[in-house]
Amino acid sequence: MNGFSGSEPAAAQQDVMLEWARDAGIDEVLEEFPIDRFARSRTPRPRAQPARPQPAAPRAEQAPHTASALADARARAGSAGSLAELREALAGFDGCGLKLTATNLVFGSGTPGAAVMLIGEAPGADEDRTGEPFVGASGRLLTRMLASIGLQRDDVYITNILPWRPPGNRQPNTFEREVCLPFLHRHVELVGPRFMVMLGGTAANTLLKRDGSISRMRGRWYDFRGRGSGDPVPALATFHPSYLLRSPERKAEAWKDMLAIRARLDALG
Repeated sequence: MNGFSGSEPAAAQQDVMLEWARDAGIDEVLEEFPIDRFARSRTPRPRAQPARPQPAAPRAEQAPHTASALADARARAGSAGSLAELREALAGFDGCGLKLTATNLVFGSGTPGAAVMLIGEAPGADEDRTGEPFVGASGRLLTRMLASIGLQRDDVYITNILPWRPPGNRQPNTFEREVCLPFLHRHVELVGPRFMVMLGGTAANTLLKRDGSISRMRGRWYDFRGRGSGDPVPALATFHPSYLLRSPERKAEAWKDMLAIRARLDALG
């Protein structure tokens, strides 16, 4: 006999393995038995099932709200028989979320019945604070632009496509423009201008139902057709004063547009 009992060779092997593991830095047991990872890799994987198409996000909750807001806007705007009534209708309208974040309703200013109606995009911080359109830096530039062709602010009528300021002066989204558009159409009808000036791409695209660049649209006359059956109103597209403050190199083009406005006024007699 060799001096070892039947269990000693196995114990000696375990000691050798433990010593090797300790030298290798293995100091913790994670499993009771070793894992045959090769056997796992040989196990056939189940075939991936084709992904089932996910149902579209439900719009039923939004659609009635959107439709009801648009219907309410059209009803309120259509029932206004004067600018004062239109302003009151807008003040009571809750279908546009911008009303919740704005400080004041910015309706319009100037002379109803003026030959020229100028329409911008939306109120800024100064307009939101005062409740009057175009009173900030862009408003002061607009006043100078009008003066350059012999007009004062009382000679025209000024408003925006939106009566409430978007937070942070962001671009108004599609719904905000659409839900305020019936009020703007009625606004134009009640002011009754001989022609309109659309200040900036947002105003021009909203009123003309287009999606074009103001650089391409400016200087051209278009026919604006509201919801009524009356004659179209000639409308000129030009740069917004706030854009001219950021890009003064475009003022020469804006000056040509102002001369076109003067020529149109002179033609009216």
